[in-house]
Amino acid sequence: MRSVLFAGGLAFLISLFATPVAIKYLTRMKIGQEIREEGPKHHATKAGTPTMGGIVFILATVLAYAIAQLVVMGKTGRGVTATGVVLLGVFVAMGLVGFLDDYIKVRRRRSLGLNKRGKILGQLAVGVGFGVLALQVPSKTGETVGSTAVSFVRDLDWLQISKVGAVILFTFVVIATANAVNLTDGLDGLATGSSVMVLIAFSLIGYWQFRHGSLYEVRDPLEVALVAAAAAGACFGFLWWNAFPAKIFMGDTGALGLGGLIAGLAVATKTILLLPIMGILFVIITASVIIQIISFRTTGRRVFRMAPLQHHFELAGWGEVTIVIRFWIIAAIGVASALGLFYSDFLGKHQL
Repeated sequence: MRSVLFAGGLAFLISLFATPVAIKYLTRMKIGQEIREEGPKHHATKAGTPTMGGIVFILATVLAYAIAQLVVMGKTGRGVTATGVVLLGVFVAMGLVGFLDDYIKVRRRRSLGLNKRGKILGQLAVGVGFGVLALQVPSKTGETVGSTAVSFVRDLDWLQISKVGAVILFTFVVIATANAVNLTDGLDGLATGSSVMVLIAFSLIGYWQFRHGSLYEVRDPLEVALVAAAAAGACFGFLWWNAFPAKIFMGDTGALGLGGLIAGLAVATKTILLLPIMGILFVIITASVIIQIISFRTTGRRVFRMAPLQHHFELAGWGEVTIVIRFWIIAAIGVASALGLFYSDFLGKHQL
């Protein structure tokens, strides 16, 4: 537990004090946010706010993980595991796809970065790479990060799929979650705060699986808890500067990276079907975009004043802070419900 708390606390401090340094640098380099012309009019005041802030909490997470391994985990004889490397790998790799998208936006001074094909190919490469590694890098006991069974709060033995099917599933989860978090990143602090809740939940799940290893067939659960705690701490420190009025945005760099990591944590903890409940806010916001597109293309009418959903409420007259806090409440309900289901399963198995 010390290693988990140490990593989370250290990542928080690194991110908290490194973010203002990044703000000054990005401002000096004129790396500012481009605003969609069709977006809410008052968003024009946010134009030029430093973006690509996701770089800060991604680096803070990796650095805190490395230091925790040297200072705490090394003394226990556990050390770095392939699980930690794979999870951080999908975090950094998906963040790199977002970085390219952000860089093009800034370089060309437009609100659109990578074209659809480039973004899809980049995300697909990361998703497939993660899926293959999750199934092909065994531990000394033969366990892999992911499994060929679809999981809810644990593997569903009656729902086995092939290795190819598992890679396809993992790829879909990574891409879907990355884009869901990206769609949520539309208001100051919204995606950051929601992601912190989900990451803390995965840290708790990982640690619980470590403490009760006889009940869970999960590889390196303590390492999963450590990575999740480090990412949560880093995002929490970033939130100090990203809360309304935001001094910096995470950009696609941070949003895609966070989505990739959250998906990886779901695979590693074998809670893939629990993820939509835990990330219910991401699901709702993504669904609003899908509904809007389908409705407009089939009937020519819009269901919402604007999608994603948070912008609909902006145009309806809700204040930005009000929307963020209420959406955080929805996110918290989803996380609490998911943890409740996870713990209920534990009680049932523990009593057997």
